[in-house]
Amino acid sequence: MDLITTGYGWEFIFRYIHFLSGITWIGVLYYFNFIQTPFFGTELGGEAKSAMTRGLVPNALWWFRWGAMFTFLTGWLLVLMYLGMEGLNLGDGLITRILTGGAMGTVMWFNVWFVIWPAQQQVIKSAEQVAAGGEAIPGTPDRAARAGLASRTNTMFSIPMLFFMGAARHLDTFNNGTNDIVYWLVALAIILLLELNCLVGAGQGRQKFLGSVSGTIHAGVIATVVLYVVGVALN
Repeated sequence: MDLITTGYGWEFIFRYIHFLSGITWIGVLYYFNFIQTPFFGTELGGEAKSAMTRGLVPNALWWFRWGAMFTFLTGWLLVLMYLGMEGLNLGDGLITRILTGGAMGTVMWFNVWFVIWPAQQQVIKSAEQVAAGGEAIPGTPDRAARAGLASRTNTMFSIPMLFFMGAARHLDTFNNGTNDIVYWLVALAIILLLELNCLVGAGQGRQKFLGSVSGTIHAGVIATVVLYVVGVALN
């Protein structure tokens, strides 16, 4: 009964929901970027794109956005529980590492709900209108490109985000909280610059390094290494 009668039991429950939701969210994200989008670029995928956009994509997007929402909510709830139950403070190395991953996760959640989902709603509606014999909604290709860039950005962010989440309790040799102000200025500047590429880069040539699956993965690995080095250097 400790699971529901103690604070640590509830912490485990919320952590479990956080993991389960995160696997759902990132799993669908990887499906979109590693499987669906490349398939749409093939001859067969081009023929199937309209039907899949109207039939499969809406269901996938439901799991995608609500996986993101529950991951986001339980993640920040866990941070509050750590601060309250374990007596940790914002200058603690564990919290610094968690919040580094949480900052990227929050940006990813924002992209899902306020960039990708609104754009995909228009893409789906436009595909339905065309299938019914009507005209495509003007501006839909640009909205689709914006959603695609945001999705690639989230894929890139997922690599360092998961690294820092795993490092929170299992790699305490960096980000130990001794120089947090400088660390956060540098880390948040890096995260902001990568996000700005998503918000202003579509159609302007700034998204080229995210133009392929391999480029996106390489960018994520580089971002992980850079943030790790920053954490080590500013210990």
